[in-house]
This record gives sequence, structure tokens and C-alpha cells, in this order.
Amino acid sequence: MSDEAIDSLSFIKSHWTAWWILGVAHERVQSFRGLYLFCSVVVNVLFTVGYPLHLGLSLFHNRSLSEDILNLTTFATCFACSAKCLLYAYNIGKVARIEQLLRLLDERASGMEQRAIYGQLKVQLRTILYAFIAIYMLCGIFAELSFISKEERGLMYPAYFPFDWLNSTRNYYIANVYQIVGVSFQLVQNYANDCFPAVVLCLISSHVKMLYSRFEDIGKDTTIDAEKQLEDCITDHKRLLELFRCIEGFMSLPMFIQFTIAALNVCISIAALVFFVNEPMGRIYFFFYGLAMPLEIFPCCYYGTDNEYWFGRLHYAAFSCNWSVQGRSFKRKMMLFVERSLKRSTAVAGGMFRVHVDSFFATIKMAYSLFTIIIRMRK
Repeated sequence: MSDEAIDSLSFIKSHWTAWWILGVAHERVQSFRGLYLFCSVVVNVLFTVGYPLHLGLSLFHNRSLSEDILNLTTFATCFACSAKCLLYAYNIGKVARIEQLLRLLDERASGMEQRAIYGQLKVQLRTILYAFIAIYMLCGIFAELSFISKEERGLMYPAYFPFDWLNSTRNYYIANVYQIVGVSFQLVQNYANDCFPAVVLCLISSHVKMLYSRFEDIGKDTTIDAEKQLEDCITDHKRLLELFRCIEGFMSLPMFIQFTIAALNVCISIAALVFFVNEPMGRIYFFFYGLAMPLEIFPCCYYGTDNEYWFGRLHYAAFSCNWSVQGRSFKRKMMLFVERSLKRSTAVAGGMFRVHVDSFFATIKMAYSLFTIIIRMRK
């Protein structure tokens, strides 16, 4: 552990792979860039725009109420996924600054305690990545099983096609291949959309803990200039705040969309599970689908809360250092830092919702309120 290099950017490599597949990593493409841009436009027209469109054109025009519910939940999710992907593509330039700040913060990390924090970070991020992959795989598997278990010819998701897929075997296969490829593309979008903010917030939280450790060590080694240590820590704090604001601006509108869609889909999934869907595979699908929606927003909310907590504790770390024997200039700089650190750092989604555990529970409560309305309407 002591010899392992701290490399925060290693946790973002999988997201760049996802963005490359989605066609938004044009800044990283050097060779055949024109071809990449052309393929990016074609793929995004077909799937980012076309996939939610072909689902939306079929809303409430399906053969049964069960299909209408499946169509509605899938359309809402895919529409939100495409909207978030376009917003992230528009702001993809901010990722370069995020990486630059993380690289500077990595260079400052040293010592056994800070490397131990990095070790914990690796476990946390591995858990986040595996959790997202498991969520998407379960939803995809049970969607496919629900489709395979149908006795009559049908689509994976109820949708509109400009050709007769029901009475033509060729058209039937074309429609299903489009839906399978499209939902795979949407799952990659979801991974990049939902996992990246959670990963960066987790990285920020760990770097704030490392900064806390560096503050506590100021002045303990008399051979090192304590005031220079303080200035370096204040610079790190400024970089962390800039990093925090970068990721807040990057995820603000997408997280607002996600909060709204999560509440709607949890409500509809529970209603479908309890009242409308009778097929075993369909019920299992809606169970995992309803479970996946809140789990997608929980990591961001959790680490948003963790960021707020650790940013709010930095002034304690400042007073934990060996400040009492330092000179007047040191104490003046420390007091200025303490005053700045007292300002709360909270990420806000869409200028309305805090990216916080409180907002996670508020989303669940909103879903419950919508569910009670459905119950009253049935009565």
C-alpha cells in the first residue's frame, strides 16, 4: 500500500470508454476524427433521439394496460437518459478541468494515513461500479426474459414502428434487433450518466479527508516551514472547491431530471406490481425496475452528504494543528481559512434540490404520494 501510486484518474477510464461508445469523446479522438464524428451523429440520431421517440409515439396506444404501463416507464426512463446524455455531451469539456484538478490533488497526497484513505476509496468506488453494473444487468436480463416468455409475437418494449412488424417475420426481427441494440446503448448512457457524478463526488470526499490529515500534520515537524504547509493546504482547499463546483455544474440539470423521473417510475412500478401486471416475469421485471430507480440516485445523494460533512469539518482540522506556537502571519492566514471553510458546500440539482440523502428520501416520499393518488383513483 505504501508504494502504490495514488491515481484518481484510473477510476474515470471506464467512463471515457462509455463516452467513446456514445460518440461524445471527440476531443480524445486523434485519428479518423471525421469518421468518428459522422458515426457519432448517425448513432445518436438512431438511438439517443430515435429510441425514446419510437417509444413515445406508442404511448397509451397499446394492446393492454400492462403494455401501456411498460411503455410509459420505459419511455420516461429512455427520454430522461437521452436528455441527460445530451446535457453531459454539451458539458464534456468540463471533464478535462476535473481531471486536471484531480491530478494536482493526487500529487499532494502522501503518508501512510492518506494512502490508507486511498485504499478505502478503491473499495468504495469498486462497490459503486459493480452496483451500477449489477442494477443494469438485472433490469436488462429480466426485460429479455419477460419478452422471451411471451406466448404470442411481440416486442421487447411496446413501441411504434413505421412498418408492419406483426405480420412480417423480416420486419419483426428488424424491430427486435433495433430494440435490443437500442436498449444496450441506453444502458451504456445510463452508466456514464449516473455513475460518473457519484465517482467524482466520492473522489472529492476522499481528497477532503486527505486534506484534513494534512492540516492536522501542520507544525508537527519543526524542520518544515509551517506557514508554507498552511499555504499549500489552503491552495488544496481552493482546488477542491473548484472541483466541487465543476461537478455540481456538470450534473445539476441531469440530477434534477433523475430525481423527477425516479419518483415517477418508482410509483408506476409499484402500481404495476400490485395492481396491473399478472405475468410472473413481468412482475419480477417491475420489482427490479422499481428497485433500480432509487438505487441510481442513492450514491450521488450519499456522497453529496459526505462532501458537505467533510467540508464542514475542515475548520476543526485547522485548529488541530500546532498553531499556538506559530507566528502572527500564520494565525492570520489560518483565521481567514477558517472563516472561508465555515461556508457550507452543498451541491444543488437544477437550483432546487440538494444532492443529499434528504433529497433521496424526499424522492421516495414523492413516489409514495403519487402511489396514494393512484389508489384513490382506483377506489
